Amino acid sequence: MANELDELTGPTLAEGKDVNVIAKQIPVTVGTGSKVFEVVIWILPLPIFGGLIWLYKKRKAADYLQKLQQKIQHDASQIDNYLEQRVMILQNAAKLLDKAVALDKETFVAVAQARGNGDLNGQAAEIENISKAINVAFEAYPDLKAHNEIADVMQQNAYLQKEITAAREQYNDTVAQWNREIQEWPTKRIVAAKAGYTTRIPFITTSEIKAAARGTFF
Repeated sequence: MANELDELTGPTLAEGKDVNVIAKQIPVTVGTGSKVFEVVIWILPLPIFGGLIWLYKKRKAADYLQKLQQKIQHDASQIDNYLEQRVMILQNAAKLLDKAVALDKETFVAVAQARGNGDLNGQAAEIENISKAINVAFEAYPDLKAHNEIADVMQQNAYLQKEITAAREQYNDTVAQWNREIQEWPTKRIVAAKAGYTTRIPFITTSEIKAAARGTFF
């Protein structure tokens, strides 16, 4: 049997294709077969014993999915924690730079807005713009690189950006695990359908960052 997807014979798309995350939650559903399965399991030989095992497996699956939901919350919170730390670092960087050069006052306004907004994850693009403005000022004055405090703050900023990226990957891994396991039939899927669970949407970057990634940097 030939490969269904053959990278040698195609078809291929020479012009390429951009990839986008579909921001849509899909409800978990079960059909008639699952309902029949739940009835039949009680009328098989040793019905009470088989039914009790099924109830135990459903309870265990429900507990597992609830714990997995909490892990998704934890992973999302980690992203917020790193974003908050990065806002504080950028605020310090702005103050230090202002002592040495005339930094655009709009940068301070943006930092204050990002600091005061509770939805820090939704402010990711704004934080990136702040970081960009500070980096521009930093690069425009090479002598500032010898300033130990400023150099330390910029190093912390770079470190936190890596931590944010890693935290987002962890979040996406947990979301992928959730989306996969709620579809596992029979136990988890039946439990998920009865609970009204849906798939979850992984982290999506902004259109501005996507556009910037296509730009020329060197």
